[in-house]
Amino acid sequence: MEKEIFKLLLPEGLLEHFKLVEVKELCRLTDKKLFYELHLEENNVLHSGYESSLYESKDFTEIRVQDFPLRGKDVFLVIRRRRWRNKTNPKEIVRNDYTYIAEGSKLTKELADFLKGTGRYTGRYD
Repeated sequence: MEKEIFKLLLPEGLLEHFKLVEVKELCRLTDKKLFYELHLEENNVLHSGYESSLYESKDFTEIRVQDFPLRGKDVFLVIRRRRWRNKTNPKEIVRNDYTYIAEGSKLTKELADFLKGTGRYTGRYD
């Protein structure tokens, strides 16, 4: 039930590519304030434009970004993105592009910067 509620609050389109794997309500030791941590993991699907038989999912990179507060509690998204390695050229690493989620969405600057940074053509935001 709790996960279903948080799905309504996440940026539109995000859950098409990421799975909400865990929701935690935590307490900061410094000021005893409660906050939420939503853990998202990228689906095991290579972005279109790449031949999936030539790439393999190798590991994750993780980032923690602050989203809009909810009922006075801070909300942090812990996002794990996949890295795809070319099977014939292991030095070639690709990641999926999620810039379209950032366009036209109401996001915190930090989350928008993260999503825009996933694109291959970051110059279009200058």
